[in-house]
Amino acid sequence: MKPIRVLVAEDQGMVLGALSALLELQGGFEVVAQVMDGEAAQQALRAHSIDLVLTDIEMPGLTGLELAAWIRQQPEPRPRIVILTTFSRQGYLSRARELGVDGYLLKEAPSDELARSLKRVMRGQSVFDPSLEGLADADTGPLNDRERRMLRLAGDGLTTAEIAARVFRSEGTVRNTLSDVIKRLGARNRTEATRLARERGWL
Repeated sequence: MKPIRVLVAEDQGMVLGALSALLELQGGFEVVAQVMDGEAAQQALRAHSIDLVLTDIEMPGLTGLELAAWIRQQPEPRPRIVILTTFSRQGYLSRARELGVDGYLLKEAPSDELARSLKRVMRGQSVFDPSLEGLADADTGPLNDRERRMLRLAGDGLTTAEIAARVFRSEGTVRNTLSDVIKRLGARNRTEATRLARERGWL
């Protein structure tokens, strides 16, 4: 039986290496690519045949949720997508479900349980950590994808000009969008707006 070809996306190098090693020790998996951000994951997906993407949420460049959205737009055959995170936030879980990911698991799970869950996903099942059941119907929040990306880049310390270059919008559009987001969240500035949105899982 062919091993499941996996791409692991995780921005903490030690966790990335340990997770990849644990999967291969479980048997039935071949970790084809290890990447530390969403844009590197896109490049790896273009270069390799991948059956399953195991991704964290909060990463530089593209988040795991933005990566999932991009994968869903690609032609078939597409890899299955499982989120593996420390965050059990309502906003994250709701957006993951909205994007149609195949699983949402927490990092605290034992490695053998993770392996079983991933194999279930490859058999066509959806696998969500049972501790998240009460969060399933949560609101995805007041921000759209463009606003989330701009606010996250602002929170990363990018200037208005740098954000405009990243999202292919004018500086005026970026300023107006961020000003509107700050007011909508009831925040005083970009930093506070980013903190509030992260706490609620809206980024």
